[in-house]
Amino acid sequence: MDWADIMSRSENSFWGLLGLRLLSADSQRVEIGLTAIESHLNSMGIVHGGVLSSMMDQAMGTLVTAAKGGREGVTTHLNINFLSPMSMGELIATAYPLHETYRTMTLRSEVRNSDGILGCISTATFRLPKDKRNGDAHEG
Repeated sequence: MDWADIMSRSENSFWGLLGLRLLSADSQRVEIGLTAIESHLNSMGIVHGGVLSSMMDQAMGTLVTAAKGGREGVTTHLNINFLSPMSMGELIATAYPLHETYRTMTLRSEVRNSDGILGCISTATFRLPKDKRNGDAHEG
């Protein structure tokens, strides 16, 4: 798995548009950062829920890639609870695995600000598309 290649491709995608940064990644934990600026806020002056949702979705998707040796998954289910409003500044989304099969992973994620305040939590299920390169016949 080539993180440099994955991050290079990500810079030209939604990841780059949001301004996300990979802070750390292994098969048990991923952390991504974002410096929330005015363009990330909603009309109430707090970080938009879509930004927070995207952070958690990206953190969990990155964890799938790390845990599955570079294979990328697609989100099939995403559940979010917003707990505290987040303001401009540093935000960190952390993702952890909960359950894994051959073709799916269920994960949890959270976003905290630089003071450690918990802004939101989520769970998600990701499915790994069939790997046509390896003749993936498992239906796990």
